[in-house]
Amino acid sequence: MALNATIFKVELNVADMDRFYYADHSLTIARHPSETDERMMVRLLAFALHAHDRLEMGRGIGMVEEADLWQRDLTGRIETWIDVGLPDDKRVRKASGQSERVIVYAYGGRGAELWWSKIKSELARCRNLSVYALSRETTDAITAMAQPRMELQLLVQEGDLWLACGDRRVLVVRETWQGGD
Repeated sequence: MALNATIFKVELNVADMDRFYYADHSLTIARHPSETDERMMVRLLAFALHAHDRLEMGRGIGMVEEADLWQRDLTGRIETWIDVGLPDDKRVRKASGQSERVIVYAYGGRGAELWWSKIKSELARCRNLSVYALSRETTDAITAMAQPRMELQLLVQEGDLWLACGDRRVLVVRETWQGGD
């Protein structure tokens, strides 16, 4: 018997003063049965940090030809490819060749550090790649916000990133491992 995706409805308000981007987004997120709340919330955070009218969620886990999130131009060419987690170097190199910009949000504490130490020399040639590591505290705090219906606000000001849900506020801590915006 196949398991169905769990549906999450999100009202997201983005106030990114660093990019001069201010918008509301109504999102429906299908969390694949094998996807954790942590991974889904990291995808949602990545969406919030790079929000744009043309930024879309990919179809999910198992779709190797698609990014977790991507933004295409009006001709269909991929402008931004975003993956979360610990993708293999072949996937990242391929995305780097197909896209103007590739972003990876790694998480998982020591596991992410080991992943990066193994592949960073291979990915150093990808000049359009940015890799960020989210702190364990950040992913734990945003995972605690996961609910079937969420109202989230992201505030970005002078490099500080704050995500809020109700009365919970989280300072998003990310370390730049390669590239950067």
